[in-house]
Amino acid sequence: MKAAVIYEKSDIPQYVDFSPPQPKNDNEILVHVKAVAIKHFDKGVVSGTHYSSAIERQGGKVIGGDGVCILPDKTRVYAVGVSGMLAEQATIEKGRFVEVPDAVDDATAAALPNAVFGAAMALKFKASIRPGDVILINGATGFTGRVAVQIAKHYGAGKIIVTGRDQQSLSDLLELGADEAVSVLLDEAQFKSKIQSFHQETPINIVIDYLWGRTAELILTALKGDGGFTSRTRYVSVGTMSGDVINLSATILRSTDIQITGSGLGSWSREQVKELFSSILPEIFSLAAAGELVVQTVQVPIKEISSLWQLDIAGGKRLVVTV
Repeated sequence: MKAAVIYEKSDIPQYVDFSPPQPKNDNEILVHVKAVAIKHFDKGVVSGTHYSSAIERQGGKVIGGDGVCILPDKTRVYAVGVSGMLAEQATIEKGRFVEVPDAVDDATAAALPNAVFGAAMALKFKASIRPGDVILINGATGFTGRVAVQIAKHYGAGKIIVTGRDQQSLSDLLELGADEAVSVLLDEAQFKSKIQSFHQETPINIVIDYLWGRTAELILTALKGDGGFTSRTRYVSVGTMSGDVINLSATILRSTDIQITGSGLGSWSREQVKELFSSILPEIFSLAAAGELVVQTVQVPIKEISSLWQLDIAGGKRLVVTV
């Protein structure tokens, strides 16, 4: 079969002939792959920089953790792979797939789930979102941030504040459901002042942070109390696009009713992951099928993987490789 394979001495996947995977037990299924989205997660696993990556490339390894595929009975599903997914064939587990509605195309179905992992799981399980909550999404102009805005609105957010670098993308987010937008290109005093102003007007209940780094420090400083009673804020770290480490003043923790947590692989319970596949993903796919949740993708064929691996997709779109 044809596949996108990473080798020990290469950081760029190669389009090559590779041995088809074989189911190892009765719980695994051999499927035909249709589309795979390329995320920061995939690139981190390939480079060895993501905390979940296990670098074992001798003899080559097929990349891609999830995608859209066809079951032996011809049902089209989204699935997490046991073997690498960016190939003509892959193996999946019987309990880790979701049927894709006819109205949702392959590219959208491949691109959405990872964003749901990074948005719905954080909002629902880590932030315990409630109707009417005021939500700040730090770094919302990327693909996952755009999905997070729409899911937060669907879950009943009362007000959504977004931050980001690209002004056009920030404007687009206002059309997708955000209420206020703040550029991270403002000088630090202005940025912090904007967040403080929003927090004083309507206390921020939830922060979903895809950037971390210096912007997280500024937001946390803006939330710091002065000794009076404060509203509780659930701060959830999901990504580290602006840095993995921050300086955190203990006075922020003592002066504010704040809960700081993270959302990612290893932080969710088995029950929460089961709910992801049994109800959350089907619900989001239904929203997409009805046109109530929209995303943008850029599609490329698998044979071009080597030349397009480092392609920078701007404007909150996601690169999807078709097989």
